[in-house]
Amino acid sequence: MPITVKIPTQLRAATGGEAEIEASGSTVGEVLDAVFDAHGDLRERITQNGDLRRFVNVYVCGEDIRFREGLQTQIDEGDEVTILPAVAGG
Repeated sequence: MPITVKIPTQLRAATGGEAEIEASGSTVGEVLDAVFDAHGDLRERITQNGDLRRFVNVYVCGEDIRFREGLQTQIDEGDEVTILPAVAGG
């Protein structure tokens, strides 16, 4: 069973409108690399110099990876990864 990566509305233009992408990997970084291989425009919008941009939050099963091991956070088959960029406004 692959990992489901949820793509927010703001980034769906880079995925051809896809809201969810299935990918595989043993860490969040590997899963995101698999997504970037399929949708290259996402890489520059989500990462900078190999790290997540500061305004992009990534969650694994509802837990922020910044409070775990970042991109090295281990992931299991069937987990859900959510990409959530910060949105300005009130």
